[in-house]
Amino acid sequence: MRRVIGLMSGTSLDGIDVALIDTDGETRVVAGPSGTVPYDDALRQRLRSVLGGVGEVLAVERALTEAHGVAVRAFLARHAISGVDLIGFHGHTILHRPHEGRTWQIGDGALLARLTGIDVVCDFRSADVAAGGEGAPLVPLYHAALAAGLEKPLAVLNIGGVANVTWIGGDALDEILAFDTGPGNALIDDWALAHTGRPVDLDGALAAAGRVDAGHIARFLAHPFFDRRPPKSLDRDDFVAWMPRGLGAADGAATLTEMTAAAVARAEEHFPAPVQRWLVCGGGRNNPKLMRTLALRLTAPVDSVTVVGWDGDALEAQAFAYLAVRSAAGLPLSLPRTTGVATPTTGGRLFRAKAR
Repeated sequence: MRRVIGLMSGTSLDGIDVALIDTDGETRVVAGPSGTVPYDDALRQRLRSVLGGVGEVLAVERALTEAHGVAVRAFLARHAISGVDLIGFHGHTILHRPHEGRTWQIGDGALLARLTGIDVVCDFRSADVAAGGEGAPLVPLYHAALAAGLEKPLAVLNIGGVANVTWIGGDALDEILAFDTGPGNALIDDWALAHTGRPVDLDGALAAAGRVDAGHIARFLAHPFFDRRPPKSLDRDDFVAWMPRGLGAADGAATLTEMTAAAVARAEEHFPAPVQRWLVCGGGRNNPKLMRTLALRLTAPVDSVTVVGWDGDALEAQAFAYLAVRSAAGLPLSLPRTTGVATPTTGGRLFRAKAR
């Protein structure tokens, strides 16, 4: 067992998730404390400015890494944690175009190792993309480890900026299928910021006050992405052209919320077998309107992962701690049925805090 910190900066641009786990990188996981450090408005805007790989990327990368260093040191002090072996540092995705052989997560692993005095694993996705995979999603192996004792088939839905699902048919690794389903929170958040000045639709209140544009939903669901067989993945902005036009603030939010749920429902068409239940993690699970819409659209019960004792806010950060241990051990991070890579593939780059 190794003591590991995982760090996640998601496409929702909300902040840095920090989580501690003890794990062997395979079947054993003991969750520790976790927390989130919100981005201040200035850093959030700087991150937004480099999406797509444009602008002052190197300067923003340094600022992002320094913010992660501060977050780690504060987390260790707050919880009186010592003996951490490794940090799994996802960085922040600013470009994801696997069909072009490109994925880009900014974050300086060498700098973070110096700032924290702890070895760092970063750059989790590049090896998979270089080997012909989608580079995403990478959390399915962690979902499967956590779900070992649960009834299956089971779907674990992560709703971050982009939404992704892990279908788990049994306890063997070849009984997993994973892929991005479509937009998650990103378009809803961007709409709320543009129309209310707030970066999220808090509790789905704006969407709850609006009416869905059914014609827009029908056109959205005709997008060829939904018919593509998985594995498949998305960039945060792949559906930005599907922002509603000519709608008021509430109706637009309602329509975007329906889009997220409708895309998840289309994902069921690709499952090898129907699921017994859906477990939802990520920020989207905190949106009551979105959760109600999912329950109406999906064919099995929908619950937050908290009902089975998982930490829905920390799950992705925990996953990159888990993957850091797998990377250090040379174990696969991705499989043919999770990213479309030809063979099970490891990845990540290790940066030592001190020479050995």
